[in-house]
Amino acid sequence: MTAMKTPVYLDYAASTPVDPAVAEVMAGCLTLDGNFANPASRSHIYGWRAESAVEDARQQLAELINADLREIVWTSGATESNNLALKGVAQFYAGRGRHIITSAIEHKSVLDSCAWLESSGFAIDYLAPQADGRIDPAAVKAALREDTILVSLMHINNELGSITDIAAIAALLQDHPAFFHVDAAQSAGKLVLDMQAVPVDLLSLSAHKMYGPKGIGALYVNRSRGVQLAAQMHGGGHERGLRSGTLATHQIAGFGQAAELARRQLADESHRIARLRDQLWQGIADLPGVACNVPLAVCGPCHLNVHFAGVDGETLLMALREIAVSTGSACASASMAPSYVLKGIGLDDQAADSSIRLSVGRFTSDDDIHRAVQHIRSVLPRLQQAAGAAGSAL
Repeated sequence: MTAMKTPVYLDYAASTPVDPAVAEVMAGCLTLDGNFANPASRSHIYGWRAESAVEDARQQLAELINADLREIVWTSGATESNNLALKGVAQFYAGRGRHIITSAIEHKSVLDSCAWLESSGFAIDYLAPQADGRIDPAAVKAALREDTILVSLMHINNELGSITDIAAIAALLQDHPAFFHVDAAQSAGKLVLDMQAVPVDLLSLSAHKMYGPKGIGALYVNRSRGVQLAAQMHGGGHERGLRSGTLATHQIAGFGQAAELARRQLADESHRIARLRDQLWQGIADLPGVACNVPLAVCGPCHLNVHFAGVDGETLLMALREIAVSTGSACASASMAPSYVLKGIGLDDQAADSSIRLSVGRFTSDDDIHRAVQHIRSVLPRLQQAAGAAGSAL
């Protein structure tokens, strides 16, 4: 019996493998001969070394987004960063206003935080996206009120890949006291993020979306704007009182190395990944009933969200044994309901159910793309034929 080949991994938007260089740095922070100590232990050399590793990583991440290292707050991931940004601003500035603007297609960590805030008496406006998945700056401007304290929007949508113009939105907010929070989990390391050029107040980041480890993220907090947050984690007053808890040196050092690698090769890597993504789409675009849900011209480099007419998405996933892809956000994969993101851009239930997200990354090769294209071209016609036959029999 011939052993089944390892599937081609095309789910980089869900999580990226840790880069070997990152893993090497992390391994050096685990054992007695490395930086294993508590970074808050300032009474001996082991603690000093661990603290130094943490601060080196803080500098590496700050350089990726052109920020001051004092503006980086470590968290457990973008979900916690989003919670801290939304709830932290809402609770600290509730006396100034209780209105927040976001969109209907944000990550669940934003939407669920907003729902929680609504139950606490805050008013939330959920902006509808354009058909291409982007949020129109004009819609943000129209929704602003005197009591608006926060605008929270994703940079690259995690399911669609569509890029919202955060620079334009940041510019229009310069004449309004509302703070601007951006979920950049999908864009960090893929697009240029310059906090000196784009006046964002809060920026959520995640290591495992950029070839770092899971369980570590960060929140950029703009010092020049004097943003204040109500802490959501209480304990030892770590991270300037914004996020208590013993710092995970190995994860933080890994995040820093991942940020350093991303900064060095961002332009070349993004171009190569976009080329592979485009090659994947060109290889299947002529198949009957296949359509791209979002124009690639408005997408980040790794995303491709495709509708396969006449085939249920879950059935297609089961049949595509040689590639690893998803029907949408990994964080919503337990739900059997059609993607709220796809429905948000106007797809009906059937079209949303017949869509899958493919995403490429650093370790995707030309051979991987060729193999994926051939596999989809082989499997899809059989599924469409079977679905048609089943429909005719009813």
